[in-house]
Amino acid sequence: MTSITEGIVIGGAGGAIAGLTVYLIQYLHCKVNEHTESKRIYEWLSKNTLDQDGKRYRTSRAIASWTNLTIDRVRFLCSKHSKIYLSTGEREDLWSIYELTRS
Repeated sequence: MTSITEGIVIGGAGGAIAGLTVYLIQYLHCKVNEHTESKRIYEWLSKNTLDQDGKRYRTSRAIASWTNLTIDRVRFLCSKHSKIYLSTGEREDLWSIYELTRS
């Protein structure tokens, strides 16, 4: 009877550890992807804002097109990034690395 109980306890503990390991690996994978994609967006914005046309803001669609991400993914990552700012002007869905300063 004790060997059955020990087997159940060992099996339960092993299953719990395996489940936590899978969860941790998925979480880390998600965070690494977010960091990598956010970095790609930030670098693209830093190279493509304030160009010869004087554009300070870029649309989610333009960013998505150049970084090979979906528009929704770009919106999500830009909204979470501490150095990327949303336009507060008339047009929505514009992003920049330059914060609006009021004088």
